[in-house]
Amino acid sequence: MPRPFTPKIVTANHLLEGDVVYLTEDGRWSRQMQDAELIDEEAHATIRLLDAERQGNVVVGAYLADAKAGANGPEPVHFREAFRSRGPSNYHHGKQADSFAVAAE
Repeated sequence: MPRPFTPKIVTANHLLEGDVVYLTEDGRWSRQMQDAELIDEEAHATIRLLDAERQGNVVVGAYLADAKAGANGPEPVHFREAFRSRGPSNYHHGKQADSFAVAAE
């Protein structure tokens, strides 16, 4: 018996900057997970992933990640996604140094 579908977000890395980015409902890429589109239907998730994979001039390594609804938008379910959402861990730069949300272009 197949497992029930769990909500997903589409995530990737920005091609030029390497930052983790998330696909929003309106098709933009954001560096903030809470801006991501939370997808609760498997067919829709597949379509959105295909949309992301066609944007090879903007992002690389797009995939579906498990997520859950939170008070301010999607939240990670797995440690890997929580870690990726916080940015690099070796020193204070990128998301960790920014005090405001920056949208990917």
